[in-house]
Amino acid sequence: MPFVFAIAPVFFLFIGSQLYFLIRGLIWARQRIRSQAWRVTAVTLVVLLYFGYFALNIWGARGRPETPHMTPWDALVVAPFRWWIFSSTVAFMVVVIIWAIRGVARLFRGVAPTADPAASGSSRRQFLEATASAAVAAPFVAGAYGLLYGRLNLETVHRPIVLPNLPKAFHGFRIAQLSDIHIGPFMDEEEIRKYVRIANSLKPDLIVLTGDFLTFDPSPESAVVSALSGLRAPYGVFGCLGNHDVWARAEDSLTERFGQAGVKILRQEHVPIRNAGERFNLIGIDYANSRSISVGSGHMDALRLQGMEQLMEKDAVNILLSHNPETFDRAAELGIDLSLAGHTHGGQLALEFISPEIAPTRIVTPYVAGWFQKPGGQLYVNRGIGTIAAPMRVGAPPELTVYELVRPGPLPAGRSSV
Repeated sequence: MPFVFAIAPVFFLFIGSQLYFLIRGLIWARQRIRSQAWRVTAVTLVVLLYFGYFALNIWGARGRPETPHMTPWDALVVAPFRWWIFSSTVAFMVVVIIWAIRGVARLFRGVAPTADPAASGSSRRQFLEATASAAVAAPFVAGAYGLLYGRLNLETVHRPIVLPNLPKAFHGFRIAQLSDIHIGPFMDEEEIRKYVRIANSLKPDLIVLTGDFLTFDPSPESAVVSALSGLRAPYGVFGCLGNHDVWARAEDSLTERFGQAGVKILRQEHVPIRNAGERFNLIGIDYANSRSISVGSGHMDALRLQGMEQLMEKDAVNILLSHNPETFDRAAELGIDLSLAGHTHGGQLALEFISPEIAPTRIVTPYVAGWFQKPGGQLYVNRGIGTIAAPMRVGAPPELTVYELVRPGPLPAGRSSV
């Protein structure tokens, strides 16, 4: 239900944005094109192009399989359309905010007129209009940045994790995490292979994958498994599944394909990771249903984590792979030392450079990105590398995380938190 309430305003903003920019376009054409015939021709061509793009993306996309490579269709039809849809919607939200500010300003002017009439002169109005125009244009510029650069600007994050009960044999043990692959034309097979090479070059002891290998279409599952099969770590590569893997109806087939490629998908399972006679317990679960997103029966509830106690080892450090970070509250209550999650994409279209609080995902979860701690456990939410819906990232770059497990005390020389 919270997800529905979050989507409804976005839908109305989208409708409003299309009407607003249509009207603005007509006004612009009337002011700048003198000839009535040319004006009608220009408006007709723009309207035909607009609805043509809509038709191509909505009806033309039906039945088209998700490809693991960028095609001319994706580059020339899908990408510009999605850039426009998301950028114009955000830009209209800026317009609404400007309208609200102007309304409040007029109200106050009506109550308390300015003492200096010259302050309301044409130069001030021109400045305010220019500022408003720049604010409205900013989402289009940011969207282009997120499409052409932001979604591919991988950030490697090094994070020490202090675990009081960590065995001495695992002090300095390194775990690399990739999440939310979402293979498709905007996270293609070759791009994934590049991230695999980067992960391997960091020489982690163990690698974990925290779900959403696909989006909705199971077609590219062999490609994503093939791309990720190149991951190498001395203590193995393990993973769990995400909500999109469920929606793609590929949980069983992904598990089997990954198994054949040497990647163990943990589905309500745990394995001991052993070193020098000591161990920690690695647990993996399928996507756990939450109030905002449910994948149906047969999956754990994120608030209860039914059966989790049977997967834990009381005399060992327990590390949980759970795609949904909403499992953290219950995991901490149970005493799971560390939870590694994804799912949120860090907001994907966030404004963290202004404030870490400004991310759409914060509507449905407080665990958007980064490190969290509460009595009983710790959580790290990886931003993932892929995208959904909008093939762009703003303020939430793709992430490859390397954790260094350490015992309490000074950090190892040369290690710091990024």
